Amino acid sequence: MPVSPPDWNQVYAQTTQPLHLDIGCGRGEFLLQMATQQPHWNFLGLEIREPLVQQANSKVVDLGLSNLLFLFCNANSSIDSLFSSWHPGALQRVTIQFPDPWFKKRQAKRRIVQPTLVDNLGAYLTSGGEVFLQSDVEEVAVEMRSRFDAHPVFYRPETAWLPTNPLPVPTEREISTLARGEPVYRMLFFRRDDV
Repeated sequence: MPVSPPDWNQVYAQTTQPLHLDIGCGRGEFLLQMATQQPHWNFLGLEIREPLVQQANSKVVDLGLSNLLFLFCNANSSIDSLFSSWHPGALQRVTIQFPDPWFKKRQAKRRIVQPTLVDNLGAYLTSGGEVFLQSDVEEVAVEMRSRFDAHPVFYRPETAWLPTNPLPVPTEREISTLARGEPVYRMLFFRRDDV
């Protein structure tokens, strides 16, 4: 069921700032650091586990951040309801990092990057906006990559996996995966200007 959008003017001090959407934000540590380091951006974290959202929003209050909100929702059913109320061009960056792999075949439909999600991101991401994806499960990374590759509004300049994270803050999972000497599969897509 789609989540109803909040009154964005009550959430963010400056609603005209560019927006970074993190889908499957977990405990929110990545966005808490990003929002602190980049005060001229707004950040929105979507998470399907309500206790994690409540804990993360408590940290937002404790830190006095006015550029960050965490919402409890299913991203696949809520992107349209959330972003139809935003001004055009607000959404400039999307991150999906280390999503639940749902290894069992019958559970694959629960994976976050579904064609509908890619369609909705294509509709609301501004021209030139970016989508950064990463996983430590190659099968999941390949599936995410193929879904964005198949959509006409997205392109990626690099065909190989990215060797490093282009963002200034790594996730906890990224740090622990690299510390174990295991690979991280990363890719960066952009929204075409001409579509």
